[in-house]
Amino acid sequence: MIIAFLRTIILYLLIIAGVRLMGKKQVGELEPTELVLAMLMSDLAAVPMQDFGIPLLFGVVPIVTLLCITMTLSVLTMKSLRLRLLLCGRPSIIVEQGKILQKELNKTRMTPDELMEELRLQGVTDLATVKYAILETSGRVSVLLYANRQPVTGADLGLEGEEPGLPLTIIDNGQLYPENLRRRGLDSDWLDRQLASRGVHSPKEVFLMTVDERQGVYFARRQEET
Repeated sequence: MIIAFLRTIILYLLIIAGVRLMGKKQVGELEPTELVLAMLMSDLAAVPMQDFGIPLLFGVVPIVTLLCITMTLSVLTMKSLRLRLLLCGRPSIIVEQGKILQKELNKTRMTPDELMEELRLQGVTDLATVKYAILETSGRVSVLLYANRQPVTGADLGLEGEEPGLPLTIIDNGQLYPENLRRRGLDSDWLDRQLASRGVHSPKEVFLMTVDERQGVYFARRQEET
Protein backbone atom coordinates (compact mmCIF):
# COMPACT_ATOMS: atom_id res chain seq x y z
CA MET A 1 0.00 0.00 0.00
CA ILE A 2 2.83 2.41 0.83
CA ILE A 3 4.53 1.61 -2.50
CA ALA A 4 1.30 2.36 -4.40
CA PHE A 5 0.97 5.63 -2.49
CA LEU A 6 4.53 6.72 -3.30
CA ARG A 7 4.29 5.69 -6.97
CA THR A 8 1.11 7.70 -7.38
CA ILE A 9 2.63 10.80 -5.78
CA ILE A 10 5.77 10.60 -7.95
CA LEU A 11 3.81 10.24 -11.18
CA TYR A 12 1.38 12.96 -10.14
CA LEU A 13 4.18 15.44 -9.44
CA LEU A 14 5.85 14.51 -12.73
CA ILE A 15 2.67 15.23 -14.70
CA ILE A 16 2.19 18.54 -12.84
CA ALA A 17 5.75 19.48 -13.87
CA GLY A 18 4.90 18.64 -17.47
CA VAL A 19 1.76 20.76 -17.43
CA ARG A 20 3.72 23.65 -15.91
CA LEU A 21 6.25 23.41 -18.74
CA MET A 22 3.41 23.81 -21.25
CA GLY A 23 2.56 27.19 -19.71
CA LYS A 24 -0.69 28.66 -18.42
CA LYS A 25 -3.11 27.61 -21.10
CA GLN A 26 -6.55 26.11 -21.15
CA VAL A 27 -7.17 22.84 -22.95
CA GLY A 28 -8.80 24.64 -25.88
CA GLU A 29 -5.71 26.86 -26.30
CA LEU A 30 -3.11 24.08 -26.50
CA GLU A 31 -1.07 23.68 -29.65
CA PRO A 32 -1.32 20.23 -31.31
CA THR A 33 2.05 19.10 -29.91
CA GLU A 34 1.05 20.18 -26.39
CA LEU A 35 -2.32 18.44 -26.59
CA VAL A 36 -0.70 15.20 -27.74
CA LEU A 37 1.79 15.45 -24.87
CA ALA A 38 -0.99 15.89 -22.32
CA MET A 39 -2.88 12.88 -23.65
CA LEU A 40 0.17 10.62 -23.77
CA MET A 41 1.37 11.60 -20.30
CA SER A 42 -1.96 10.65 -18.74
CA ASP A 43 -1.92 7.24 -20.45
CA LEU A 44 1.70 6.54 -19.58
CA ALA A 45 1.16 7.46 -15.94
CA ALA A 46 -1.98 5.33 -15.62
CA VAL A 47 -0.20 2.03 -16.42
CA PRO A 48 2.35 1.95 -13.54
CA MET A 49 -0.32 3.35 -11.21
CA GLN A 50 -2.62 0.40 -11.86
CA ASP A 51 -0.13 -2.43 -12.39
CA PHE A 52 2.37 -2.66 -9.53
CA GLY A 53 4.26 -5.40 -11.40
CA ILE A 54 5.53 -2.80 -13.86
CA PRO A 55 8.65 -0.93 -12.68
CA LEU A 56 8.06 2.74 -11.96
CA LEU A 57 10.80 3.71 -14.41
CA PHE A 58 8.69 2.28 -17.24
CA GLY A 59 6.34 5.19 -16.67
CA VAL A 60 8.83 7.85 -15.64
CA VAL A 61 11.30 7.43 -18.52
CA PRO A 62 8.72 7.81 -21.36
CA ILE A 63 7.15 10.84 -19.67
CA VAL A 64 10.54 12.54 -19.20
CA THR A 65 11.42 11.69 -22.81
CA LEU A 66 8.20 13.26 -24.08
CA LEU A 67 8.84 16.38 -22.00
CA CYS A 68 12.35 16.69 -23.46
CA ILE A 69 11.02 16.26 -27.00
CA THR A 70 8.31 18.86 -26.42
CA MET A 71 10.75 21.39 -24.96
CA THR A 72 13.12 20.82 -27.89
CA LEU A 73 10.32 21.31 -30.42
CA SER A 74 9.20 24.43 -28.56
CA VAL A 75 12.67 25.97 -28.94
CA LEU A 76 12.94 24.92 -32.58
CA THR A 77 9.52 26.32 -33.51
CA MET A 78 10.54 29.66 -32.00
CA LYS A 79 13.51 29.77 -34.35
CA SER A 80 11.98 28.16 -37.46
CA LEU A 81 8.78 29.51 -39.00
CA ARG A 82 8.56 26.57 -41.42
CA LEU A 83 8.69 24.04 -38.60
CA ARG A 84 6.06 25.96 -36.65
CA LEU A 85 3.74 26.02 -39.65
CA LEU A 86 4.32 22.30 -40.15
CA LEU A 87 3.55 21.34 -36.54
CA CYS A 88 0.96 23.96 -35.56
CA GLY A 89 -0.54 25.06 -38.87
CA ARG A 90 -1.45 28.64 -39.68
CA PRO A 91 -4.44 30.87 -38.88
CA SER A 92 -7.27 30.77 -41.43
CA ILE A 93 -9.44 33.73 -42.43
CA ILE A 94 -12.99 32.33 -42.51
CA VAL A 95 -14.97 35.60 -42.68
CA GLU A 96 -13.87 38.62 -44.72
CA GLN A 97 -15.79 41.85 -45.24
CA GLY A 98 -18.91 40.29 -43.73
CA LYS A 99 -18.87 37.28 -46.05
CA ILE A 100 -18.12 33.68 -45.12
CA LEU A 101 -15.24 32.21 -47.12
CA GLN A 102 -16.85 28.86 -47.77
CA LYS A 103 -13.80 27.14 -49.25
CA GLU A 104 -11.66 28.11 -46.26
CA LEU A 105 -14.42 27.08 -43.86
CA ASN A 106 -14.61 23.66 -45.54
CA LYS A 107 -10.84 23.26 -45.30
CA THR A 108 -10.98 23.81 -41.56
CA ARG A 109 -13.91 21.36 -41.28
CA MET A 110 -15.97 23.92 -39.39
CA THR A 111 -19.70 24.06 -40.02
CA PRO A 112 -21.64 27.33 -40.37
CA ASP A 113 -23.46 26.51 -37.12
CA GLU A 114 -20.14 26.18 -35.28
CA LEU A 115 -18.97 29.50 -36.75
CA MET A 116 -22.15 31.26 -35.63
CA GLU A 117 -21.77 29.75 -32.16
CA GLU A 118 -18.23 31.10 -31.90
CA LEU A 119 -19.42 34.53 -33.00
CA ARG A 120 -22.29 34.51 -30.48
CA LEU A 121 -19.85 33.65 -27.69
CA GLN A 122 -18.10 36.93 -28.50
CA GLY A 123 -21.35 38.90 -28.57
CA VAL A 124 -21.65 39.04 -32.38
CA THR A 125 -24.99 38.14 -33.96
CA ASP A 126 -24.75 39.94 -37.31
CA LEU A 127 -22.18 38.71 -39.82
CA ALA A 128 -22.41 42.01 -41.70
CA THR A 129 -20.64 43.73 -38.78
CA VAL A 130 -17.62 41.42 -39.00
CA LYS A 131 -14.65 42.66 -41.01
CA TYR A 132 -12.52 39.59 -40.33
CA ALA A 133 -13.00 36.35 -38.41
CA ILE A 134 -9.87 34.25 -38.07
CA LEU A 135 -9.63 30.64 -36.91
CA GLU A 136 -6.46 30.56 -34.82
CA THR A 137 -4.14 27.55 -34.51
CA SER A 138 -5.52 26.95 -31.00
CA GLY A 139 -8.99 26.35 -32.49
CA ARG A 140 -10.48 29.61 -31.21
CA VAL A 141 -12.00 32.27 -33.45
CA SER A 142 -10.75 35.87 -33.32
CA VAL A 143 -13.23 38.52 -34.47
CA LEU A 144 -12.43 42.01 -35.78
CA LEU A 145 -15.48 44.24 -36.22
CA TYR A 146 -15.80 47.22 -38.52
CA ALA A 147 -14.66 50.45 -36.87
CA ASN A 148 -18.20 51.87 -36.70
CA ARG A 149 -19.40 48.67 -34.99
CA GLN A 150 -16.77 48.50 -32.27
CA PRO A 151 -17.66 49.50 -28.71
CA VAL A 152 -17.16 53.17 -27.88
CA THR A 153 -14.28 53.90 -25.50
CA GLY A 154 -13.54 56.84 -23.26
CA ALA A 155 -10.83 57.96 -25.68
CA ASP A 156 -13.39 58.09 -28.51
CA LEU A 157 -15.52 60.42 -26.40
CA GLY A 158 -12.54 62.57 -25.43
CA LEU A 159 -12.80 61.53 -21.80
CA GLU A 160 -9.73 61.38 -19.63
CA GLY A 161 -9.45 59.52 -16.36
CA GLU A 162 -6.88 58.00 -14.10
CA GLU A 163 -6.38 54.29 -14.33
CA PRO A 164 -6.92 52.48 -11.03
CA GLY A 165 -4.15 50.06 -11.92
CA LEU A 166 -3.84 46.42 -11.01
CA PRO A 167 -5.61 45.47 -7.78
CA LEU A 168 -3.61 43.37 -5.35
CA THR A 169 -5.25 40.84 -3.07
CA ILE A 170 -4.82 41.80 0.57
CA ILE A 171 -7.14 39.21 2.13
CA ASP A 172 -8.29 36.04 0.42
CA ASN A 173 -10.85 33.89 2.24
CA GLY A 174 -9.57 34.97 5.64
CA GLN A 175 -5.89 34.69 4.66
CA LEU A 176 -3.83 37.90 4.91
CA TYR A 177 -1.13 38.69 2.32
CA PRO A 178 1.22 41.10 4.14
CA GLU A 179 3.63 41.28 1.18
CA ASN A 180 0.89 42.77 -1.01
CA LEU A 181 0.07 45.24 1.76
CA ARG A 182 3.69 46.40 1.76
CA ARG A 183 3.76 46.63 -2.05
CA ARG A 184 0.97 49.18 -1.84
CA GLY A 185 2.93 51.16 0.76
CA LEU A 186 0.41 50.34 3.48
CA ASP A 187 0.76 48.92 6.97
CA SER A 188 -1.23 46.98 9.55
CA ASP A 189 -2.59 50.18 11.11
CA TRP A 190 -4.15 51.18 7.81
CA LEU A 191 -5.64 47.70 7.46
CA ASP A 192 -7.06 47.78 10.98
CA ARG A 193 -8.76 51.12 10.25
CA GLN A 194 -10.23 49.79 7.01
CA LEU A 195 -11.59 46.68 8.72
CA ALA A 196 -12.97 48.65 11.66
CA SER A 197 -14.78 51.07 9.35
CA ARG A 198 -16.58 48.07 7.86
CA GLY A 199 -17.45 46.53 11.21
CA VAL A 200 -14.85 43.76 10.95
CA HIS A 201 -12.39 42.89 13.71
CA SER A 202 -10.23 40.22 12.04
CA PRO A 203 -9.08 39.26 8.52
CA LYS A 204 -10.70 35.87 9.14
CA GLU A 205 -14.07 37.61 8.75
CA VAL A 206 -13.18 38.82 5.23
CA PHE A 207 -13.83 36.80 2.08
CA LEU A 208 -11.97 39.12 -0.32
CA MET A 209 -10.23 42.48 -0.02
CA THR A 210 -8.18 44.09 -2.78
CA VAL A 211 -6.41 47.46 -3.13
CA ASP A 212 -5.54 49.08 -6.45
CA GLU A 213 -2.76 51.56 -7.25
CA ARG A 214 -4.98 54.50 -6.23
CA GLN A 215 -5.75 52.75 -2.93
CA GLY A 216 -9.27 51.99 -4.06
CA VAL A 217 -10.59 49.16 -1.90
CA TYR A 218 -12.87 46.29 -2.86
CA PHE A 219 -14.30 44.53 0.18
CA ALA A 220 -16.49 41.45 0.55
CA ARG A 221 -17.38 40.12 3.97
CA ARG A 222 -17.20 36.40 4.59
CA GLN A 223 -20.63 34.81 4.79
CA GLU A 224 -21.37 32.40 7.55
CA GLU A 225 -21.81 28.81 6.45
CA THR A 226 -25.26 27.38 6.99
